[in-house]
Amino acid sequence: MTSRRLGLLWLALALAAGRADEPMDIRSIPPDLRVTELSDGPPAAGRRVRETLAGWRGTAVYHVLFLPADWQPGRQFPVLVEYAGNGGYTNQYGDVCLGTPEGSKLGYGIGAGKGYIWLCLPYLNQAGTANVLAWWGDPPRHDPRTTIAYAQAAVRWVCAQYGGDSQRLLLCGFSRGAIACNYLGLHDDEIAGLWRGFVAYSHYDGVLTHWPYPGADRASAMERLRRLKSRPQFICGEGRNAEQTRRYLSATGVPGDFTFASTGFRNHNDEWILRPSSARDQLRNWVREVMDRPPPKSAR
Repeated sequence: MTSRRLGLLWLALALAAGRADEPMDIRSIPPDLRVTELSDGPPAAGRRVRETLAGWRGTAVYHVLFLPADWQPGRQFPVLVEYAGNGGYTNQYGDVCLGTPEGSKLGYGIGAGKGYIWLCLPYLNQAGTANVLAWWGDPPRHDPRTTIAYAQAAVRWVCAQYGGDSQRLLLCGFSRGAIACNYLGLHDDEIAGLWRGFVAYSHYDGVLTHWPYPGADRASAMERLRRLKSRPQFICGEGRNAEQTRRYLSATGVPGDFTFASTGFRNHNDEWILRPSSARDQLRNWVREVMDRPPPKSAR
């Protein structure tokens, strides 16, 4: 029996053991994927490595890059660009987030190691000399400019050096990273023009306004949201998390191509994507469909 069939059998048994409308713990479903371990040396097909851009060498800044198992020089691949959640997070279910680029998992779960270049970006301190584990920049200002500058440079590098398709860039994020999809990804017209679409898992820019960075208010979030234009977003979360975002977006009156889903799990943990679920199937189908669309003229 394949690992996928075994995982689906476990899923069916878990649903049969409890009520299907109650979120499960992710540990009730064995993973059918394991993120490729970090390795030393240059990027290559099937290898996940730490890398630092030329302009940041001599600093502690780095990103993590994975080239899919089917990668070949001279071919173009869509790119899943990902931001992690805040570090230092734990909860009553045993969920943990370290806040590092290498701790991210969404991109690997979407592609299962094939078909997509996967770029995990850092958040930088104000000086642009080190990655930070909580938010971006330095408190209390949390200025995002060094983080955004690195993101733009890293995307250009991956497209030029490894065959990333600049017309098929998808920005993904978990928790802090889900907020970053709009806060960083739509921060100004220049960076907003990069993306084909977005995957925001658990949280969304503007839904909650108590965050410690400037511009967390709804008026500022609305300004960023208007830069989305017609580009699609897949918005998901544990339990009914995505419903809160649905209500918020409906109240804004801003039209958009939004898809909402629950992971089916109770956990604030991006490891759900490493397990079989209807939400993962839905997300994978959505990504394939979005990547096959012609790029919207209004986004460039």
